[in-house]
Amino acid sequence: MAEQTTQRTDGAKDHKLLEVKDLRVSFFTPAGEVKAVGGITYEVDYDEVMGIVGESGSGKSVEAYSIIGLLQSPGKVVGGSITFEGEDVLSFSKQQMTDFRGNKVAMIFQNPMTCLNPVYTIGNQLIEALRAHDKSISKEDAAKRAMEMLELVGINNVEKRMKQYPHEFSGGMRQRVMIAMGLICHPKLLIADEPTTALDVTIQAQILELMKELQKKTHMGIIFITHNLGVVAEICDKVCVMYAGRMVEQGPVDDIFYRPGHPYTMGLLRSMPRVDAESHERLIPIEGTPVDMLDPPEGCPFAPRCEHAMKICLQKMPPYVELGEGHRSACWLRVQERLEQEQREGESHE
Repeated sequence: MAEQTTQRTDGAKDHKLLEVKDLRVSFFTPAGEVKAVGGITYEVDYDEVMGIVGESGSGKSVEAYSIIGLLQSPGKVVGGSITFEGEDVLSFSKQQMTDFRGNKVAMIFQNPMTCLNPVYTIGNQLIEALRAHDKSISKEDAAKRAMEMLELVGINNVEKRMKQYPHEFSGGMRQRVMIAMGLICHPKLLIADEPTTALDVTIQAQILELMKELQKKTHMGIIFITHNLGVVAEICDKVCVMYAGRMVEQGPVDDIFYRPGHPYTMGLLRSMPRVDAESHERLIPIEGTPVDMLDPPEGCPFAPRCEHAMKICLQKMPPYVELGEGHRSACWLRVQERLEQEQREGESHE
């Protein structure tokens, strides 16, 4: 998928679609500052699907809300930069942010029932979403485009469906409507925040298939937020693994699955059911509890739960170690391995 990035026609070839550098987000609560996102860096290009994985509370959604300016008070971006096609998103005025959201970036949320208005018809909501961003479009053209979008996401009998209300749709159908709403302004980047979590497995597979098809047709970039590694294997080109507001590992999807470099990633993979597992094999949970974000540990956030933890892990944040092309991990074990390897190489040259 990523090979097609050179064939862009929009003149923005010098820029990546989205670049996030050292982003830090804090919530200032009466109990103190909660560092929800503690300095994360990644980039997403056109035609690329990036998965952000981690357990609940790891900061996955918070950083996504920061990109589209939907961070609720008392949350605040306290450092770093977000650049979209070379433009500094954090410096946008309120009006620029409104234009940016929808036209260039769209978001699909976890629970469509809380995002769709129960007293308006589906058609009405799709038309309104389009006309909010494209003032020049007539109501008739907007209705036509809304019906096209519903057909694109696999909803039949669209004229009838346009007149129905959200409660008349099943969960999977509502999620398809949300995808249609997200794509109606042809955004360049789609952020999907656990869009399949509330759905059963067969519908989940259909929605993922649909998103892959739409991505091939539209060449948009996708950030796919989930805690389900099976979903990541299905749809993503590369993965960022988050833990306690930090990016502990990132790399191409195959590297993460077959050559994981961080004990947390390994723990996530071990706790995932496998089709080829023996019937008596038990899943291995990650012991311990997530860190208290009001009082995070000095060193690596995963150290209190890590079976390989050393003294230094509790005292200092590990640096990133390059494990392969585009694959890096923040772990003292990898640092130690690298040092030993360099030492061996040094000795063999002597």
